[in-house]
Amino acid sequence: MIRFAANIGLLWPDRPLLERMRAAARAGFRAVEMHFPYAVPAAEVAATARDEGLTLLGINTAAGRSGERGLGALPGRERDFQAAVDQSIDYCRACGASAIHAMAGNVPAQDYGRARALFLQNLRVAAEKAAAQGLTLLLEPLNPRDNPGYFYSTLAQAVSLIEELSLPNVKLQFDVYHVGSGEGDVLVKLQKYSPVIGNVQIAAVPSRAEPDEGEISYPAVFTRLQELGYEGWVGCEYRPRAGTDEGLRWLSRLGVAL
Repeated sequence: MIRFAANIGLLWPDRPLLERMRAAARAGFRAVEMHFPYAVPAAEVAATARDEGLTLLGINTAAGRSGERGLGALPGRERDFQAAVDQSIDYCRACGASAIHAMAGNVPAQDYGRARALFLQNLRVAAEKAAAQGLTLLLEPLNPRDNPGYFYSTLAQAVSLIEELSLPNVKLQFDVYHVGSGEGDVLVKLQKYSPVIGNVQIAAVPSRAEPDEGEISYPAVFTRLQELGYEGWVGCEYRPRAGTDEGLRWLSRLGVAL
């Protein structure tokens, strides 16, 4: 059975973070993902999750300065990236979240080789610190249409890093929206990379709205995940067409439930 989590970085955008958590619980979600929750004390997030019966999943490392979109692959920002990782680890420990998306940052194409070596070095250090706290690091390529200049845009690039690191707590965040927008062959790639997938996220392609429209057959995606024995959560990381609660009708339209 597919387990859906609410990504409250995008859902209920008209409310503050703790109210988004409460709205997710009222809607029937049993888990939430967050983007950058750091402005809210982790103790308050933990208390709200406990009161609402929510499991806390992943958060992102800090995005850095305007236009950087992460720090992991940026030369000269090594110390800042590790500080961002430490911030994420501390926040996860305090609130009970279990994973960290290590954001790589925007890198000029001609600097990719140097940036890749740096990112590997940074990830080795970060993964050791995360493992000591029982946390998973997630690597997520972002599609180049929405994220021009981001360090990586393909699953193969991310998986090559994961395989080279060969660390049990470094996994792939398979975002169907980014894969469908930038690469295609979603079902083939789900099967190919299933051994290293640590989290799955969904949204319609190309609109990034509720997953009941567009180019991706999500019933086929859900069936493939079940066939592969995927036991993790599926994060609903979409931008609602209108109100988030009204938009949840997509669940019944696709024949699934929370």
